[in-house]
Amino acid sequence: MKLEEKVSWLMGRLQRSLFPQLEQCCVSPLSEQEKHLVKVLEVIEIERHIPKNQQWTGRPAAERRAIGRSFVAKAVLGYPHTRSLINELRARPNLRLICGFTKQRDIPSESTFSRAFADFASCELGAVVHDTLVQDYLQGELIGHVSRDSTAIIGREKAARKEKMVKVPRKRGRPAKGEQRPPAEEKRLDRQVRQEPAVALAELPTVCNRGTKRNAKGCQESWNGYKLHADVNDTMLPLSVFLTSASVHDSQVAIPLMKQTSSKVTHCHDLMDAAYDARQIWEQSREPGHVAIIDRNPRHGEVLPMSTHTAKRYNERSSVERFNGRLEEEFGGRTVMVRGPAKVMMHLMFGVVALFADQLIRLTGY
Repeated sequence: MKLEEKVSWLMGRLQRSLFPQLEQCCVSPLSEQEKHLVKVLEVIEIERHIPKNQQWTGRPAAERRAIGRSFVAKAVLGYPHTRSLINELRARPNLRLICGFTKQRDIPSESTFSRAFADFASCELGAVVHDTLVQDYLQGELIGHVSRDSTAIIGREKAARKEKMVKVPRKRGRPAKGEQRPPAEEKRLDRQVRQEPAVALAELPTVCNRGTKRNAKGCQESWNGYKLHADVNDTMLPLSVFLTSASVHDSQVAIPLMKQTSSKVTHCHDLMDAAYDARQIWEQSREPGHVAIIDRNPRHGEVLPMSTHTAKRYNERSSVERFNGRLEEEFGGRTVMVRGPAKVMMHLMFGVVALFADQLIRLTGY
């Protein structure tokens, strides 16, 4: 079944059966915002990834599923704090029923929400849900361009101190007869070429620290926090995402992300800006038969401009910039209130899966 047929079948089922049943249970008619939330939740189906037999520190599994749906609602409706979400659940009966709480007294305390969030983060629930969405809706589809970029994530914790690396200077010239010199340290990009994606990503730092990046206007900006690296298709659907420290250069994440995305979907072109202009990245992109379109970095003098048709394809890279903008403005990318890379990633993943479902619904006109 093709992507549009899948979404059409799902939305048709909602209109025919689920919405009428909800209208009967709710004290007032569903608003357009609440109907949209129901559609997003039905696309994501986060509850099927929270198993019944999981030992959730004494809490029923049904409650944890309702909490999971509530965190998705938090991302969709743009609530900055968990406390704001709980207040809205208590004040809005329709929202309470949509998330899975029958009565007002069924809504757990803020501390219970926080413990559930920590459990979700520890088992990487967001990554599991996102991978399932990509497999269910994009596997078997031919994707023209995969655009790659990162965005700054401002943290709420103190930046870790940068460790000073003491390098022993290598002797110049040829070694003396019988002298054994240690081999030069292998570059990370060369090592990533032969590594599995999970191993390569595990080597990258994820602590909160200080990052500096040149923005779209050419000005340098600095922040304390993290970077979210993303692969996005032409229709702004995220294919692979990963969180690193703010100080990690974009090029250090390109090769493992490339391998991850290639294992999930079939695509033709890799689009990247000048930060990814490295020999190893060019070669890795070409290995599976993809066409790499990377803006040249003028390290060694003048750079020849792209041809007209290549420049047109490169302009499709705006999809990842629009994805980053929507994630920051509409789905919680700028309201990170948790600490630690695992929890920050979980917070962002709720936004990523909500954006995936929202964009999927927009594309099909529902």
